[in-house]
Amino acid sequence: MRTYCGVLLLCLLSSLSTANTAPAYTWEYIKNYSDIAIREMQRSGIPASITLAQGIHESSWGRGDLSLNSNNHFGIKCKKEWQGNSFYYEDDDYVNGRLIKSCFRVYNTVEDSYIDHTYFFVGNSRYQSLFQLSTTDYKAWAKGLKKCGYATDPNYADKLIKTIEEYQLQQYDNPAAMPEMPVMAQ
Repeated sequence: MRTYCGVLLLCLLSSLSTANTAPAYTWEYIKNYSDIAIREMQRSGIPASITLAQGIHESSWGRGDLSLNSNNHFGIKCKKEWQGNSFYYEDDDYVNGRLIKSCFRVYNTVEDSYIDHTYFFVGNSRYQSLFQLSTTDYKAWAKGLKKCGYATDPNYADKLIKTIEEYQLQQYDNPAAMPEMPVMAQ
């Protein structure tokens, strides 16, 4: 599957205007994690495009401090039920008007972060209404995430939608409809 998505990505690179201006690490991120996002979509119903766009946004394409130091690509905080390792990082928590370091989950691998992202949504009643939406309706999912209180940024949904459309991530929401590509010899 990884080779298939890699070939598809190379085809898209030749046809997208964004490909001419986007840094190589953007396409590398999509190539590295699209298979995981598709698998998690098939397991849970969360659109792969949404998962990828959130991972991109929250981890700064896997180049942010949190993702580099903890493999946490979604900014998932520890919460009381977390039993694993923790990484403390200044985010958006304030005590008496002072910014304090927030506790974030540490994962052994980025794939573990993607899997926990699925569990975070599936296991949280706040997000259950999203699972009534189609996996191909990324716009409704993005707006629904904002409505359910996922992010404090008032432009969060628009940012996800822009990322999905700019990098054509919506194609991963229906992997069966993606064109057959020959497997390249390695």
